[in-house]
Amino acid sequence: MKNLMKSPDILSVNPLKEGEIVEGKVLGLGRSSLFLDLGPRGTGIIYGREYHKARGKLKDLKKGDVILAKVTDSENEEGYIELSLDQASEELTWQDLKEKHDNDELIKVKITGANTGGLLTEVSNIPAFIPVSQLSSEHYPRVEGGERAKILSELQKFIGAELEVKIFDTDPKENKLILSEKAKDKNKTKEILKEFKVGEIIEGEITGLVDFGAFIKFGKTEESIEGLIHISELSWQLINDPRDVVKVGDKVKAKIVEITDDKVSLSLKAMNPNPWEDIESKFKKGDVLQGKVVKFNPFGAFVEIIPGIQGLIHISEFGTKEKMEESLEVNKSYKFEILSLDPKRYKISLKLVKAD
Repeated sequence: MKNLMKSPDILSVNPLKEGEIVEGKVLGLGRSSLFLDLGPRGTGIIYGREYHKARGKLKDLKKGDVILAKVTDSENEEGYIELSLDQASEELTWQDLKEKHDNDELIKVKITGANTGGLLTEVSNIPAFIPVSQLSSEHYPRVEGGERAKILSELQKFIGAELEVKIFDTDPKENKLILSEKAKDKNKTKEILKEFKVGEIIEGEITGLVDFGAFIKFGKTEESIEGLIHISELSWQLINDPRDVVKVGDKVKAKIVEITDDKVSLSLKAMNPNPWEDIESKFKKGDVLQGKVVKFNPFGAFVEIIPGIQGLIHISEFGTKEKMEESLEVNKSYKFEILSLDPKRYKISLKLVKAD
C-alpha cells in the first residue's frame, strides 16, 4: 500500500474524468465494497470485480486512511464515482518505471526464468524481459553453431541469480517492460571509445564466436572493451562460418571501421589487400578457367579461382544437391566458365565446363 497511501491535500473541484487518479479518505469498508470521501467531488466506491481484485490491499485499510484510486466511471446510476484501486496501483507503478528509465537508474532484479530469446524477471510486480541482445558481453551466450537448445541451456544457468540492469523500454498498453544489462556499462564504454578513432589498427583477442561474426576484446587490461567483427568483415572470401577463419583465444590485429555511440565495429579483412580491386583486369564474363572446389553449401559450391577469390556455381546448374555432389568433389579442380562478375559485391557466378 506504500505507493497508494497519501497525506490529505486540498482537492480540486474540477469534474472528474474517467482514467483520472484521485485521492480519497476511507469512509467505511463493507463485505464487498469500500466507500471513499472525495471531498467536493462526491463519494467514490470500489465494489464488485474491482473490490475482489484488490481485496488483499483493502483488508489493511481503516476509516480515515487516505489512498489513491483510478476513476472508472465518473457517475454510476446510484450517483457514486466508481473507482479502481488495482488500476491506480498499476498506473502509478508504470509512472515510477518511466521515471527510473528517464533518470537512467540502475536496479537489481532476480532472474525467474529463461527462453531462447532472453531472461525473464519482474520489477515492482510487473513482468519484465531481458533480450539476449541486451545482455552484457560477459553473459552473452556464445554457443557453438548457435543451437537454440544450447542457448537455452546457457541462459537457464542465470535462474535465481541477481543482475544489475537499466530499463530499456516501457509499454504500459502492451504490459511490456524491457530491461538491459549492457546499458549499465554504456557510459563507461563511450568514454573508453573516445580514445580510439575510425581507421585505427588495434590488437585484441577473439573472445567469442556466433553465426554473424566474432567478438574481439581490446584496449588496456583494466579498461578493455569488446567489439564485433561481422562475418562479412572476417575475410575477402565468402564464408558461412566465422569458425573457418578464427577461433576463441586467437590474437589478431583488426581495423576499426565504425564507432557508433557505445558500439564499435572492426574488420579483419581490411588488414589484407583487397584481391577484388583489379579482378576485372584479370577476368571477364565468358572466360574459362581452372578452379578448385573448396566447399558445398545449400545454394551450390564455392570455387577458388585464385588465392582470396571464390566464385559460386549455383545448385540450379545441377538440379539437386545430390547431382551436384556427384559432379563435383571438394579439393578437386575443374574447368569453369564465368557467367557474371560483380567486384563491388564480391561475387562471381560460375558454370561447370563439361569435358568433351
